[in-house]
Amino acid sequence: MAHLPDLISDLALILIVAGVVTILFKWLKQPVVLGYIVAGFFVGTGFVDVLKEIFTNTGGGKYLSLINYYPQVLDTSSIHTWSEIGVIFLLFALGLEFSFKKLMEVGGTASIATIINMGSMIVIGYIVGQLLGWSQMNSIFLGGMLSMSSTTIIIKAFNDMGLQKKKFASIVFGMLIVEDLAAILMMVLLSTVAQSHNVGGMVLLDNVLKLIFFMMIWFVGGIYLIPTFLKKFKSYLNDETLLIIAVGLCLGMVLFANFVNFSSALGAFIMGSILAETIEAKRIEHLIEPLKNLFGAVFFVSVGMMIAPAVLVEHAGTILLLTVIVLIGRIIFATIGVSASGQGLKVAVQSGFSLAQIGEFSFIIATLGISLGVMDAFLYPVIVAVSVITTFTTPYCIKYSTNAYSFLEKHIPSKWDKLITGYASANYKSINDQTTWNKLLKSILSSVAVYFCISVAILLICNKSVIPFVTSNVPDVWGRILSAAITLTLMAPFMRAIIMKKNRSKEFRELWSDDKHFNKGALISLLVFRTALCMLLILIVLIPLFPSATVLMVIISLAIIIFIIYSQGFKNQSRRMEARFLENLNMKEVAEAEKQSIRKEFANDLLSKNVHIEDYDIPQNSDIVGKTLRDLNFKQKTGVNIVRIIRGSQKINIPDGNEYLFPMDKIVVIGSDDELQTFEQMIDRHHGNETANDTSSDEEYIDMSQYIVENDSFMIGKSIRELNIREKTECMIIAIDRDEQAIMDINADTVLMVDDVLWIAGEVSKMEKFGENMEKTS
Repeated sequence: MAHLPDLISDLALILIVAGVVTILFKWLKQPVVLGYIVAGFFVGTGFVDVLKEIFTNTGGGKYLSLINYYPQVLDTSSIHTWSEIGVIFLLFALGLEFSFKKLMEVGGTASIATIINMGSMIVIGYIVGQLLGWSQMNSIFLGGMLSMSSTTIIIKAFNDMGLQKKKFASIVFGMLIVEDLAAILMMVLLSTVAQSHNVGGMVLLDNVLKLIFFMMIWFVGGIYLIPTFLKKFKSYLNDETLLIIAVGLCLGMVLFANFVNFSSALGAFIMGSILAETIEAKRIEHLIEPLKNLFGAVFFVSVGMMIAPAVLVEHAGTILLLTVIVLIGRIIFATIGVSASGQGLKVAVQSGFSLAQIGEFSFIIATLGISLGVMDAFLYPVIVAVSVITTFTTPYCIKYSTNAYSFLEKHIPSKWDKLITGYASANYKSINDQTTWNKLLKSILSSVAVYFCISVAILLICNKSVIPFVTSNVPDVWGRILSAAITLTLMAPFMRAIIMKKNRSKEFRELWSDDKHFNKGALISLLVFRTALCMLLILIVLIPLFPSATVLMVIISLAIIIFIIYSQGFKNQSRRMEARFLENLNMKEVAEAEKQSIRKEFANDLLSKNVHIEDYDIPQNSDIVGKTLRDLNFKQKTGVNIVRIIRGSQKINIPDGNEYLFPMDKIVVIGSDDELQTFEQMIDRHHGNETANDTSSDEEYIDMSQYIVENDSFMIGKSIRELNIREKTECMIIAIDRDEQAIMDINADTVLMVDDVLWIAGEVSKMEKFGENMEKTS
């Protein structure tokens, strides 16, 4: 028999143990992440060391040889590689759930609270590390790890306790969104500090600016290109192809991020956030989820494998100290942060107590420190232990947060009443708060920043590739002229936008027409500043190519500026590019608005035709009990359609004619007012007292929707019987709109035609997959 690679046997062991342990943890109603960590402990060397210690101390030394038969991971290096892939997919999935628009929506409350909370915990972590005598890098990474809450644990706790709709929960979710972005930035800065061994302010500032520059380029370029690509090739994007493309884009961005000396996690997150703005975002998120779960499980198992019992015993005091710091520090500073953002004390306290734990991002930061070789190995299991303890305490912290608020409310001096009610009213901005100047400056500076970064990116690319290639293949002067022409032509649309953008806006014209001389002077100064920026960019291109003609280059740059401003071609190109970018950026919202419009129009159609849903209970003494739907023939006799039979906990969707009715059944029917009235009269002839009920309380309620038979559909020319729609989709066609005529009297022999609008009834989840299920079985 051929020998299996260690990686395969290791994965088998990891996934089997992880599966068993997580089932146990689900039964115990504990977070799955903890199950993975415990599973990692069982398959790692830590558990073997515990067994050896037990056998040695209890006189069972003769059984030590049996430990050799205990299964454990053999190829740890491969597992760590898989765990790195796990981090990539975890961050990619996080990016898919993230949105820069969503970041804007969470507002100042979440941002202010997170900055205060994270900043304070980073400083405290660093100070504690220094007081414990740790190295500077250990202390920095400790601060970073203590500053991160656990999204997984908080969501699990809120779901279990039914708190998702509470006001403080929405604030906590907003803070977690800001934390996620801050964590990505922190990882980049920590990598920079670790590699340079320098925490100087200028070094950090340089890397922050570099990070902002690349993130802006990646995001703008990604939004400009990727949604257009996905839209153009949409007809070819089945699940398999879309998954491969999404993973390829993710790993491609990981490679590029690594090429420019950023972390792989940043690349994965950025690509996820770009894809989050496309109309395929939800579909990609659904396809990626199995990969995220698999590789994420391997990552958390690898975290558990790092647990060394001897280290935990040796550093038990440190673990206890850090646990207390997390529980007290995070509660205090998160509460202060939420209060400072204008919320009332009760909401602030509840938010603070909810964030009193560390979790998955702390593990990722710890893994980063170990992989860079700048963090001592003992700190990893210490942080894992603190996370495990604070995970168990999280539900209790949330539960008793109201008690803590009651205590504080009673002991706060009356002069501090404003602290209890908060300054939330300050969060609601009047339209008058934003002056004309504020609006104009905000729009101009943001557009200038974006277009300037794009221009610099083009300049860098040309300096690295275009200019060397051209000058080496074209004779001396002409090669330099051609290089400059290509570079400036590529930059020209963006430089024109830098100078001219918003010059004809309503705010600009309003300020210019004002009688105040200050406004005109300021607007002219703003225009001169933007023109000077573009001249600087042009000179950066020209002077290295023509170093001996600096004065001439200044004159030429002015001429180029004038040409760019008055060039209709560059103007049109700039507008087309901006329009395409904005179209791609808002594509998802536009698609959703169109979908809502269609739903609203369809709802109006239903109302105009008086078609609706009712349900009826079948009494025990009814004459229709024991008969099949075929025998009762409700469709032919009354015109209604039976779409569901509820029998105790059993739900029979779209029952066929062979289905019997039993006492106490509830039948859900669809029809017009007249049809339902006829149906009730028929029911009344079989039993004396029947009333219709509301179906809205069903767990998975029955509803109606529509499906358009497009010109390339395989359903064209086939009957409902041939298509076998009931069995394939668990939905029922109740009517057809054809040539602006409603066909209500349909049967199994009705043939579908192109552009037919099918009215279908069924469970909402089944209707959403109607087209997909029909295509699968075509």
